[in-house]
Amino acid sequence: MATEILMPALSPTMEEGTLAKWLVKEGDAVKSGQILAEIETDKATMEFEAVDEGVIGKILIAEGTGGVKVNTPIAVLLDEGEDASSVAAPQATAEAEAPAAAPASPPAPAAAPAAAPAGGARVFASPLARRIAKEKGIDLTAVKGSGPHGRIVRADVEGAQAGAAKPAAAPAAAEAAKPTAPAASAAMPTGMEADTVLKMYADRVFEEVPLDGMRRTIAARLTEAKQTIPHFYLRREVRLDALMAFREQLNKQLEGRGVKLSVNDFIIKACAMALQAVPNANAVWAGDRMLRLKSSDVAVAVAVEGGLFTPVLRDADKKSLSALSAEMKDLAARAKSKKLAPHEYQGGSFAISNLGMMGIENFDAVINPPHGSILAVGAGVKKPVVLADGTIGVATVMSMTLSVDHRVIDGALGAEFLKAVIEALENPMVMLA
Repeated sequence: MATEILMPALSPTMEEGTLAKWLVKEGDAVKSGQILAEIETDKATMEFEAVDEGVIGKILIAEGTGGVKVNTPIAVLLDEGEDASSVAAPQATAEAEAPAAAPASPPAPAAAPAAAPAGGARVFASPLARRIAKEKGIDLTAVKGSGPHGRIVRADVEGAQAGAAKPAAAPAAAEAAKPTAPAASAAMPTGMEADTVLKMYADRVFEEVPLDGMRRTIAARLTEAKQTIPHFYLRREVRLDALMAFREQLNKQLEGRGVKLSVNDFIIKACAMALQAVPNANAVWAGDRMLRLKSSDVAVAVAVEGGLFTPVLRDADKKSLSALSAEMKDLAARAKSKKLAPHEYQGGSFAISNLGMMGIENFDAVINPPHGSILAVGAGVKKPVVLADGTIGVATVMSMTLSVDHRVIDGALGAEFLKAVIEALENPMVMLA
């Protein structure tokens, strides 16, 4: 039986994607795990693997096509011995659109659960899964499918044969199949209707710029953040002279290894250590509860064309400054080319946004849900200060603003965390301990 290959949800925020490039053509035999296409999501360009084996009977969506909704049929996979002439693209498309055209009609068979009820109802399984089940004597009606629309695939049958029920895999597959996430709704608030705004500027010359997936996601998430997160702000200044001298000394010693530490590397390390020193601040908001993390997973905002990423440095407190520096450079480079995998920019409990390198002295950053806080880092500026002996001198001073979710972190706790960050930066030797 011919099987529809559906546009996958390659990230929790993905609602639609662009079929950037087909890596197979009609008539090609494919195996499970083979790369079929490159798909541009709202955040990255990712490879899409085949779940089943078979022959590509018909490609329904041409490469370069954008705005393809998740779960839309993009190709048809034929079983062994099937003829491509029996595949009709309009029929596949009509089946995909049937629920929208006739919402009151019964669900299509493809959406039925793989574990068929008694009475001879059909079990949806790939040819390979059926063959393995037959060889091993496995009852397919007792197997939970993790493929599109609950279809049973090879991994499900192999798991059943090994005695692994599917309690963890099935929810994971269901979660991955969800096309939408509340934080990235396509129906984002706009403030004013498009027609109203267009009329206001009807007598002016302008260029209309449509929203791509990344900009739409950023707009939705930040609108949600400002509307739903009770932000408050804590501001401190940190003297950088000891850090700058220590950094210069370290970089001279590391020159032979090709390592050059930035001030941002020290900030990442200081924040990671502070999350361990003040563990109650290492938390996220989860709707009806808080989650306190054990590890210091620090997200860092990286500007890219048309938006930004926040790649996450996991277990940052356990890594050396040189390791953090190398990892950050790699993540930033791949972020700019949109080559990050979802697990590399999702998660963390805390983020850093550093505009100081662009000359901004101070600013307030917007919390990235579900994080509990974000640190806005300004530029280091030489200022007159009162020295320890009471005299006036000059020091390099950097402004830092901690934006805090009051549901997760109270004022005193936020102040304690920011103090721990500053103590590490003003005493940089502790970062080597």
